[in-house]
Amino acid sequence: MDIRASLATQGYAGARPATAPRPADSPAAGAARLAESFAETLQRGEATAQAAMTGGADPHALVQALAETELAVETAVTLRNKVVEAYQEILRMPV
Repeated sequence: MDIRASLATQGYAGARPATAPRPADSPAAGAARLAESFAETLQRGEATAQAAMTGGADPHALVQALAETELAVETAVTLRNKVVEAYQEILRMPV
């Protein structure tokens, strides 16, 4: 009986690291990466717009940067609307 218990303990100890959540897999880490990506997209768009105003960027690059920025903002607004909608749905649930 003692051998089985020790084998079970060793098996559990070996499997536990494989099932433990990693900090990079958490929803908060995903949200942080999403926010960083959004901020980088806006910064690239602003930098390209400033370069275009001073003659340092071609019009094609400006249009592309503005389209990327517009898509990022629309995505952020859509995500926010979905979160608000889900929150309002939770509030409507009977207790």
